Amino acid sequence: MRPVYSAIEIYKPALQSAMSLPLANQGISAGFPSPADDFLDLSIDLNKELIKHPYATFYGRVSGDSMIGAGLDDGDLLIIDKSLEPQDGKIAVCFIDGEFTVKRIKVDKDSLWLMPENQKYKPIKVTEDNEFIIWGVVTSVIKNL
Repeated sequence: MRPVYSAIEIYKPALQSAMSLPLANQGISAGFPSPADDFLDLSIDLNKELIKHPYATFYGRVSGDSMIGAGLDDGDLLIIDKSLEPQDGKIAVCFIDGEFTVKRIKVDKDSLWLMPENQKYKPIKVTEDNEFIIWGVVTSVIKNL
């Protein structure tokens, strides 16, 4: 039985445009309201904040539910850095047997596993028979609530 991979759409960030948004730098209370408008004199550029290696960074949109336990839901936008070294326990976008998937990397003594974070899916053992590359490491997720 062939494992089911979740597709992921890949996009390049538009780095040539800056978009400064107001920043409430004093913290946002999750308890009693605070007059946040008094502190909106600062601004933030999300490209500069979230992208550390601009020419090695891509966005990817999650398709599927195999990583819901890691907080990655269908439709979420991932920030993927291709310049980072993949490590055990990191979430990565991988290309396996002609398809992209996002999974947590697990390194055993002599094997590499792609671990879903949903019990409906089985871990994928990567073997020498697979066409496989770790395409990039996920650094952030942007969600709609």
